[in-house]
Amino acid sequence: MEILVILVPLALMLGGAGLAAFLWSLRSGQYDDLDGAAWRAIADDEPPAQEKALEPRPFR
Repeated sequence: MEILVILVPLALMLGGAGLAAFLWSLRSGQYDDLDGAAWRAIADDEPPAQEKALEPRPFR
């Protein structure tokens, strides 16, 4: 039971650190544009290249 004297404050400190990190991320704008990054990942920045007509290669 003596270990609870160490574990309970440690758990409270870790929980407080997690809460502080979450609140910091809210204040710094980490969650402002959730859809923008997803659309930027799949957006085409360059026009598609003209594909050359492929000629069938003879079978060797």
